[in-house]
Amino acid sequence: MTVKPEAGYQVADTVAKNWVNRLAPQWARPYCQLSRLDRPIGIWLLLIPCWWSLGLAQMATRGGLPDPWLLMLFAVGAVAMRGAGCTYNDIIDRNLDAHVARTRSRPIPSGRVSVCRSIAFMITLSLIGLIVLVQFNRLTIALALGSLIPVAIYPFMKRITHWPQIFLGLTFNWGALLGWTAVLGRLDWPAVALYAAGVAWTLGYDTIYAFQDREDDAIVGIKSTALRFGANARVWLTIFYTAAIIGFALAGAMVEAGVIFWLGLGVGSAHMAWQLLTLDTGEPERCLALFRSNRDFGLIMAVAVMLEALRASL
Repeated sequence: MTVKPEAGYQVADTVAKNWVNRLAPQWARPYCQLSRLDRPIGIWLLLIPCWWSLGLAQMATRGGLPDPWLLMLFAVGAVAMRGAGCTYNDIIDRNLDAHVARTRSRPIPSGRVSVCRSIAFMITLSLIGLIVLVQFNRLTIALALGSLIPVAIYPFMKRITHWPQIFLGLTFNWGALLGWTAVLGRLDWPAVALYAAGVAWTLGYDTIYAFQDREDDAIVGIKSTALRFGANARVWLTIFYTAAIIGFALAGAMVEAGVIFWLGLGVGSAHMAWQLLTLDTGEPERCLALFRSNRDFGLIMAVAVMLEALRASL
């Protein structure tokens, strides 16, 4: 079914009266929606591991707060590459998305943006990402290019495995490696531990997200951890979130983190426990709200890491 463009057209699962529908020009709205600018949660979830890593590297070197230039570069890169990745994903999934209630209103399956224009838009965003990327050192550039492998294969994983969330985790947390190399010019074990923590975190929050589409996914043949776990989801989510906390603790221990980091990890752990205790997998709106709350968890940890880096430098 093709949906005719109209003023204020809103994609399913976006916040009512989001800024795109209120402020973006009419011609730009489908492209803002294609790049998920009306749903900034994904930008946060891509950006936050980069900031964690910058802070962790500064903590390790007792260097104080991260360079604002690096913080900004990662922010711009996250916006551009999240938009490019979402556009690529929608191009690949356009036929599947047309059969899922939550996704059929997206710009491509609804007919508001053609595949050719989507490809041109994706290339434009990728070029912006490239401009950002060349500002970093050579190791960071090479490592960032390696992320294109999980990015490329992720959209196909939901067709062949019930664990596509692993591949999303590998992709979305790549910045946990890049922030460290951007500061130190090398890759060390604390960054690897942080990356593993991020992957486990993503396994948790994206499983919660996937429960929104469980019925439609089963009909059209899309696989997910939500379908795989079913009634045992809370047990698996506890395992993932516990693994994430352990990963953060290992990363902190390896850089001899101080009290602010550990207090932040305690608050973050309480936030994860709250998610598990209040989760209702049969309520899509609750699942979406808990998924979005992971921005808060990420920011809790980012603030803890930054403040600890500052304290360690004094």
